[in-house]
Amino acid sequence: MSSAATVLTLVAPVQAGLRFGCSSLTIQRLDPVVEPGQVPSSHVHHIVGGNAFNATMEGDVGERGTCTTCEMAEDFSNYWTAVLYFKHPENGSYHRVPVINNAALAAGTSGGMTIYYTQVPRHDFFTDGLAQQYITAFQPGFRMTVGSPATSTLQDAQKHIGLRYNCLTSLLNRGPELVDFPDKPCQAGLFTVHHFPACWDGKNLDSPDHQSHMYNTITQDGFVNAPPCPASHPVRMPQLTYETVWDTTKFNSLWPSGAPNPFVWSFQGTSGYGTHADYMFGWKGDSLQRAMNKSECFYDGCGSIQKQAMSVANQCTVKDQIGEDTEGWLDALPGMTM
Repeated sequence: MSSAATVLTLVAPVQAGLRFGCSSLTIQRLDPVVEPGQVPSSHVHHIVGGNAFNATMEGDVGERGTCTTCEMAEDFSNYWTAVLYFKHPENGSYHRVPVINNAALAAGTSGGMTIYYTQVPRHDFFTDGLAQQYITAFQPGFRMTVGSPATSTLQDAQKHIGLRYNCLTSLLNRGPELVDFPDKPCQAGLFTVHHFPACWDGKNLDSPDHQSHMYNTITQDGFVNAPPCPASHPVRMPQLTYETVWDTTKFNSLWPSGAPNPFVWSFQGTSGYGTHADYMFGWKGDSLQRAMNKSECFYDGCGSIQKQAMSVANQCTVKDQIGEDTEGWLDALPGMTM
């Protein structure tokens, strides 16, 4: 997304979905979608959302949750990505990169992510998609992933439409979207975005690869309009998007001029190609469907969803099930051999 589009997104009169913040919930090695029941999972994740998050998550997550770090008080879903680390160019040690707030979120949001549910096929924020096609909310038990840590080439990464980076000069000046990590320090941090597919097969809440039950018809990066869903995946669902701001500025002075990118993902991804994200649906009752049924709305579903102060959201926690160091300078990435 260009910087001009960013400003329009944040300040123009808009419609067609939800945009809200979720503070960070926990940072640990659990992944109930890809590695259910495995404690610990293979690499560290940054997780936001409801307190039903666990190593194994089945059934109606929304009914089990009792609190959430999201501004939308009826959203007990969980959203997570890998964690970004800085690798010291001289001694090879690692330090976790902190997450900071995105622009135009509710006061008190602590790190976390910006979450979007937009009413594609009109995904441009200015047109009412409901006039063209009904949007079906995700169902209890639904889960999906986007991207893959195994992606290792530029050609393959370019195929993952909507998984991109921005080298920020400010939160409102993002510059061009990049397929890989930037090759120079960023003045205001590293911005990552994950757009999920929005066409469902109408049958499966998951699939063996956690992706095949969904289909992406968008062929360009950014918030763009979507072509029709195919017959194999005929059900139009909300376009789910995550945005995360990593405060890489704390390490700019340690990046020697002309040296290669020193940032790595927690799965030892030394390029940006393997960026990926996981989603576990957990909205309470029909709350998400109510919001998707609202025309000419943005941010809060025109009052269709109960909101909470972020001071309340920030009190939501989950237990650390792993008990390993993910902070400070580390000799190796958690879960990775030296």
